[in-house]
Amino acid sequence: MMTLDEIRTALNSRQHKPAHFKATSKQASVAMIISTGEDDLEVCFIRRAERVGDPWSGQVAFPGGKADSGDSDANAVAERETHEEVGLKLDASHRLGPLPTRQVATRNMVLSPFIYHIDAAEKETVFAREPDEVAHVFWVPMRHLFRQSSATELEYPSAGSGMTFPGIRYKEDVIWGLTLSVLESFAAIMRRQLPV
Repeated sequence: MMTLDEIRTALNSRQHKPAHFKATSKQASVAMIISTGEDDLEVCFIRRAERVGDPWSGQVAFPGGKADSGDSDANAVAERETHEEVGLKLDASHRLGPLPTRQVATRNMVLSPFIYHIDAAEKETVFAREPDEVAHVFWVPMRHLFRQSSATELEYPSAGSGMTFPGIRYKEDVIWGLTLSVLESFAAIMRRQLPV
């Protein structure tokens, strides 16, 4: 089982060069939020609402989104978007560290992921605050993400005409695509392997 101290140590032991930040729609940030569950750490995910024009419509994601002109840095983007989407007020006291930034070539955008930790009481305050953006919020036990039986494949677009992508299934949801690639970078830092 992975511990919070292990995660902190692994994040602090790596060199991280943050992306150059300019508050434009070409910058985005997400928050990988960890909390203590019954017998394991748990990770917060959202399923995005289905919306015309949203390239990630209906997909599983971390809370987050694009920068606004008022955002001071990439952390501020993740924290503002998390509050807007799931009602959770994150700040520097919750930050564990950054994950590697990545280019999202299909959107000509830079994504900055960050890991945060909240306590059990704060976890109870998380909900789908913007139903037009977030269909639901759910927590996945950390060990489930690394369990071989969690691996699956997802056809996108569906209905027999799309490509097949690797994913991690949790109940009715599948973590795949950009969100899975963020999890893969977390796994690499932790020297663990996802089942996909």
